[in-house]
Amino acid sequence: MYIKINGKKVSAKPEQTILEAAHGIVAIPTLCHHPDLKVKANCRVCLVELKNGKLVTACSTKVKDGMEVFTDTEKVKRARKINLEMIFAEHEEKCPECIWDKNCSLQDYAKKYQGKITRFKDRKKNRNIFGFSNTILFDQTKCIDCNNCIEVCHKQEVHFYDKAGKGADSIVLPTKNKKYDCTTCGQCITHCPVGAIQGNPHWPEVEASLKDKKKIVVAQVAPSVRASIGEEFGYEPGTVVTGELVSALKKLGFDYVFDTNFGADITTFEEAGECFECLGKGKMVTTSCCPAWVKFVEFNYPEFVGNISTTKSPQQCLGVAVKTYFAEKMKIDPRKIKVVSIMPCVAKKFEADRPELEYNNMKMVDYVLTTREVAHMMRRAKIDFTKMKPQKFDDPLGQSSGAAAIYGVSGGVMESALRTALDYYAGQKLKSIDFKQIRGLEGTKKAEIMVKGKKVKIIVTSGLGNAKKVMDLIKAGKENPHFLEVMACPGGCINGGGQPVPTNAQIRAKRAAPLYVLDKKSKFRKAHDNPGLKKLYKEYIDKHPDLHHEMFHTSNYRQKRWGARRLN
Repeated sequence: MYIKINGKKVSAKPEQTILEAAHGIVAIPTLCHHPDLKVKANCRVCLVELKNGKLVTACSTKVKDGMEVFTDTEKVKRARKINLEMIFAEHEEKCPECIWDKNCSLQDYAKKYQGKITRFKDRKKNRNIFGFSNTILFDQTKCIDCNNCIEVCHKQEVHFYDKAGKGADSIVLPTKNKKYDCTTCGQCITHCPVGAIQGNPHWPEVEASLKDKKKIVVAQVAPSVRASIGEEFGYEPGTVVTGELVSALKKLGFDYVFDTNFGADITTFEEAGECFECLGKGKMVTTSCCPAWVKFVEFNYPEFVGNISTTKSPQQCLGVAVKTYFAEKMKIDPRKIKVVSIMPCVAKKFEADRPELEYNNMKMVDYVLTTREVAHMMRRAKIDFTKMKPQKFDDPLGQSSGAAAIYGVSGGVMESALRTALDYYAGQKLKSIDFKQIRGLEGTKKAEIMVKGKKVKIIVTSGLGNAKKVMDLIKAGKENPHFLEVMACPGGCINGGGQPVPTNAQIRAKRAAPLYVLDKKSKFRKAHDNPGLKKLYKEYIDKHPDLHHEMFHTSNYRQKRWGARRLN
């Protein structure tokens, strides 16, 4: 069928909405609409005018053959302006302290439609700010009641957001139901259109550390960030800007910039050995590098805590390597070093604060910046990211394998571990090291492989909603995998709670694809082939065999409910 948008003939499908049909033809403003979620038509910013003069919401109105739509009439502009002014009455402006400042749809729309943001009194200014697990901040004074956080949290089977009251008195709030606790996955953040939910900011402390000449400030960059941070500066999703990012971090003042991929190779090497050992005992092992998943198990399935791999995550393995091996090599007091992780994830902030991950009574990762936070710091420092000349990561913790590059996408951790478990620990000759059966962005993937003549079952899943289904089947005895990889965010770290917004299925696919290209092009595609890793073990780990387990392994335990704390 065909419709007309602003007089232009446009092909459309019967099941499409006006917003979907207009995609790529004309930009229609939206706030509450998100393709991952149900259509709610709450904000009414997407109003368009039909030929008969009626205003309708583009996100919820289905197309009809011959329909004529106008997106930019005076009637539309006036209605959008009024609706935006009413939304601002629900959203207390705290722009200078918000990391969305100057990168905010609400600001952009207010400017475009010349809305008077103070026309109506802020009716929520006396509401509360909550902190979840010292990781996520929920500011009710900025909430516009779109309910996206409630829906995405239910999809994740976390159920931490609730709603009370009716009409103008309705309010979104953390649940008091003690059955549920926040896992800090951060999907509520990436689905909130106005920044009412954010990660607990670490950038002020990092800026202070960078100004302190007595500190050695070290950055480490997670695998998926190199394929997503470009979006903050106008690049297409999936554009790999590794060298530009290293250069921009140096310009911010970091003394050294290392690659978390090196830490991923350590994690793979240790975890593959652990999997191989547990296989002999018939014990299921589940991955441990996603802290939101670890907390989900610790709170919801405590009987499976013993199945979580004890191997530390890549950011923690690299952190301990920096404050031991690197510090000793460079003759630096490790207490003068501040390790700052650049992560796609807010849950890494929670992980960095876990006391059992300290070593020598020191935190191994001092601060965690999300992709959005570090971009915010670069904008504050007026760094033109697009003009950065690419630089390489610093030695000796900057070299990595292709297996580490794919940690950023669902299935990547398992594929990396399999390469090392089979090639290094089992001594099997592999025709191919590409385990394509566990690749892709589907919610759950299964595979069976042969290890020393034994059939090994593998399940890879992402999104906590999918993970819960798998765990319930395992608990009921209807699934019995040997190895289970779980990423809390759908698609894995490329869709983490700290990544740029917006995000949707197309953007997730674009961010994932280049990670496999990086793997394919890598000189070394197995973690245990990384020359830097071999050197680390030869020069340091093998000389401290008594410390090996303490450095790279941890313990997991049943978590009590953290709930929410009022901060005002």
